[in-house]
Amino acid sequence: MKLKVKILGLEAEKPVVVINKSDAEEIDVRPLDRVDMTTGRRKGTAIVNVATHFIRPGEIGLYSEIADHMKAANNETIDVLPSNPPSSLIHIREKLAGKPLDEKGMRKIVEDAVARKLSDIEMTAFVTALYNHGMTTTEVAALSKSMAFTGKTLDLGKKEIFDKHSIGGVPGDKTSMMLVPIIGAAGLTIPKTSSRAITSPAGTADRFECLAPVDLKLEEIKAVVKKVNACLVWGGAVDLAPADDLFIKIEYPLSIDPLLLPSVMSKKKAVGAKYLVIDIPTGEGTKIKSTKEAEVLAEKFIALGKSLGIKTVGASTFGEQPIGHAIGPALEAREALSTLMDGKGPADVVDKVTNVAGMLLDFKLRKGGKQEALRILKTGKAYKKLREIIEAQGGNPDIKPDDLALGAKRIELKSSVSGVVSWIDNRAIVEVARAAGTPKDRGSGIYIHKKMGDSVKKGDTLLEIYAEKEYKLERALKITKEVRVMGIGKKVDMLLEKIPRMVEHPKYFILER
Repeated sequence: MKLKVKILGLEAEKPVVVINKSDAEEIDVRPLDRVDMTTGRRKGTAIVNVATHFIRPGEIGLYSEIADHMKAANNETIDVLPSNPPSSLIHIREKLAGKPLDEKGMRKIVEDAVARKLSDIEMTAFVTALYNHGMTTTEVAALSKSMAFTGKTLDLGKKEIFDKHSIGGVPGDKTSMMLVPIIGAAGLTIPKTSSRAITSPAGTADRFECLAPVDLKLEEIKAVVKKVNACLVWGGAVDLAPADDLFIKIEYPLSIDPLLLPSVMSKKKAVGAKYLVIDIPTGEGTKIKSTKEAEVLAEKFIALGKSLGIKTVGASTFGEQPIGHAIGPALEAREALSTLMDGKGPADVVDKVTNVAGMLLDFKLRKGGKQEALRILKTGKAYKKLREIIEAQGGNPDIKPDDLALGAKRIELKSSVSGVVSWIDNRAIVEVARAAGTPKDRGSGIYIHKKMGDSVKKGDTLLEIYAEKEYKLERALKITKEVRVMGIGKKVDMLLEKIPRMVEHPKYFILER
């Protein structure tokens, strides 16, 4: 059937067209079916929506993605025919039935996902099947390789590439911002691609963007790493393992994360990582509640790394309170920058960074990695390397912590009792910080004055909330009155919680990359 193009100017992040109901009946397609389109030398496949009014008979409405792909123009005539379903649907149905998939089946599913040939329903079916039936080690490896090689890869021409990844869940974790300069200063190559926040107050890319651009293209990343041995960039700008972002959009609303291992490892494979440390924050309020769980997860990462040619070790790190004092992009960038400048900083920040960096250094040194990491930090070599990275990525290498603006709206929360901080609720901290405007408003966030074990006197400031807009500050303050952010007592409180609580608030699903 020949139909006249109508450019809709709408985006769907997938190829979608709208056909009048009478034309859809004529060519025998229904909503979510697919059609093949041809115009000149251009061909495309799109998912069908059906309309009865704003698309007239004889017209086809094109969303931006398919219009751009087809290089179509308004009123241009194109040929439209029903399309056969993607062959990957066979493999999705196999997984729904609980059958293991081989590498060919996994590869086909990922290719069709990246080509936007799968509808949201079909993608959801696949993710749900993985969640319900799990994956064998062979399947995880196959999915990881498929995700890695259906996008771009970073070939630096070097055999020894070092990398680090945290599975997330702890606010204020600016480890990567400090670890990368330490590893780079040690003469090792570490092209760190990081995420923006999904559910946290700030991702590594959000933090480092306060110091330098992170939206670098592949060739720009190569130039930076060639020059200074390291980078801190946003992975989403370079199309590394693009299927991961598509799967995340399905996982998040369902509050499930069956693709954690292939998601992480596909991106490490795509950057050519040879040595990898997986940081697994552990404890109440994190994804992983115990060291035993952390050990099981680390073993899975290690086994998967072996099948992908990546030497991997796991680090179970304390995750029952925020890392350092600062929560939010600018606040965290300030804390990381000042720590690197003077070689000092919050004890938990320095300890975690040097431990994890030390594990990476141990791949080369065999032992003494933590001491070497601490020496590089204390002597200012890490700060020098940070300045090189900032300059190479287009930032100001002379930037100082005070140059990073904080939200002008601020309020202090003070203690009504004296005692000792016995616990801090990570999820409550995240909820308050995001209500204040993180990560979009860079200057928003929380500065925690008292951490676990600290003595508190009545009237002491416990934390400060920063916001860029008054209504967001009020929203954050309201949440602090509804949830318990921290506990203060003179002794261990045997009553942890009254159940059910008088005030209920949403359960937060932690999904970080």
